[in-house]
Amino acid sequence: MFKKFKRILIGRPMKSNEAQNQKLNNYKALAILSSDALSSIAYGPEQILIVLATVSVIAFWYSLPIAVGVLILLAALILSYRQIIFAYPNGGGAYMVAKENLGTKFGLFAGGSLLIDYVLTVAVSVSAGTDAISSAFPALHEYNVLIAVGLVAIITLLNLRGLTESASILAYPVYAFVGALVILIVTGIYQALMGHVSPSIHPEVGTPVMGISLFLILKAFSSGCSALTGVEAISNAVPAFKESAPKNAAATLSLMGIILGVLFSGIVFLAYWYGIAPTEKETVLSQLSSSVFGRNIFYYLIQATTALILILAANTGFAAFPLLAFNLAKDKFMPRAFTARGDRLGYSNGIITLGVASILLIIIFEGNTENLIPLYAVGVFIPFSLSQTGMIIKWIRTKPQGWITKLTINLIGALICYLILIIFFVTKFGQVWMSLVFIPIAVFIFHKIHHHYIAVGHQLRTDISEKLKEMKCADKVVIVPIAGITTVVRQSIVYAKSLSNNVIAVYVGSSEEAIQNLKDSWDKWETGVELVTLHSPYRSVLTPLSQFVDEVKEKADKSKTQVTVIMPQFITKKWWQSILHNQSGFLIMANILRRKNIIVAIVPYQLEE
Repeated sequence: MFKKFKRILIGRPMKSNEAQNQKLNNYKALAILSSDALSSIAYGPEQILIVLATVSVIAFWYSLPIAVGVLILLAALILSYRQIIFAYPNGGGAYMVAKENLGTKFGLFAGGSLLIDYVLTVAVSVSAGTDAISSAFPALHEYNVLIAVGLVAIITLLNLRGLTESASILAYPVYAFVGALVILIVTGIYQALMGHVSPSIHPEVGTPVMGISLFLILKAFSSGCSALTGVEAISNAVPAFKESAPKNAAATLSLMGIILGVLFSGIVFLAYWYGIAPTEKETVLSQLSSSVFGRNIFYYLIQATTALILILAANTGFAAFPLLAFNLAKDKFMPRAFTARGDRLGYSNGIITLGVASILLIIIFEGNTENLIPLYAVGVFIPFSLSQTGMIIKWIRTKPQGWITKLTINLIGALICYLILIIFFVTKFGQVWMSLVFIPIAVFIFHKIHHHYIAVGHQLRTDISEKLKEMKCADKVVIVPIAGITTVVRQSIVYAKSLSNNVIAVYVGSSEEAIQNLKDSWDKWETGVELVTLHSPYRSVLTPLSQFVDEVKEKADKSKTQVTVIMPQFITKKWWQSILHNQSGFLIMANILRRKNIIVAIVPYQLEE
């Protein structure tokens, strides 16, 4: 039943050689990997105005030069990540760049920042989209958490079905959002050129503003840079593209940069020209749409597509998180399970982990994740900064053709990114200090996992110069724990006798009467196997049996004899039937497995009914 249900939800399993069919073309990749960056248009320009509004609406003209600064940083990041795509075609983005050029620790800081950021991407995006839904339908407000959890579950399911299938479904809302904003910008500029907008509703560029300071301008600039979150996702997901993957990824990144730059600058300019001021009850984008179109179908189209893309921005995390987790796992810094492909050839363990972590975050913060947005931005700019620095080191070290130009691009990007980080920590420390805790914890966990894998590899490494055919078989003592005389025990005894002539059956009884009854039955059975009975007045099987195994092991070590414990185990026909039986056998086995140099073998018996 479970397999049938799984097939309905996820689809048929795919063969490994079908992996190429799950690669993304540029059209789908742009939708699935750019939704986070494009969705930031809904709040990036507004963040600039919110800071400037603390001085005066007259200061809103500063949004234009600030927007130019954001566009310069966007250009630097796009050019830089294009170089990263070609230099690191296997994906990993900032993690791979920092690890190779700055060292493993910096690489793990970049990787840890991005993993946390992708969880925040999903939680923040879906919560923001849910708020948009409940704003349109206030009766749903009390169900915000439930709606957000349901949306994350749906997006998780779509990604488990495969990248191409989820991209096919999610592409339409993304392109609808881009199309709606293009119509808004074109119409707004046309109205401005035709003189339909009074010049008196916005301050003239260059108007003196009392109370403005460089610190405030930098704060507004850093807030506006939240529009650049998600720019790195394409460089992390290069292997998801069709061949030639680096070329297609670079083209998609450039196109995303152009679209993002046009939409961002267009919205900032129109918000200034139409004299839009941020309010608590209505977003800047909503006010702008209302001013340009009025409350007609175009207004509601923009609001609907904005809500959709805010929700679908989560899909960028689902596309990039599994691939980043794969790269970390390949380097032994995350569990190997993240390198395994699922039935639909996606890295399903990464997808499920991201979905569960995001749902927990939504539940913990009750769907109100606004306080996490600064942390979300910091989580992006840490790897931005490290990747820029890593590329600087790479160009200085390798000096390829045209390296001075490449170095200049990365140097400018690095300086701006570090400046933004400093501003974030100075102006919003109360909201971003958690990054100083969570990221080091993530790096610590990476190191512990890596240490474990290295230790295991060292212990499992064997010397093939020692020929097995020259080794003599060691003497064995075989212990068979029994709970009575059954077909399962019979099968186990027969198998034990095939291994050694020194077989001991062990029975633990809670009363002398039970022990004596088993002895009598055992004698009549004539197995040729020694029976050892242990009395347990406290009804515990595990303790006396473990003590007996330890005693046998101690004697065996002196005589260089191998100890083997055979666990009889019957297997029920249906999964639910196992609930009806106690699991003492598994507890005993788990206990014995922790003892060194003892072989544990299970002899299963399949029940037919």
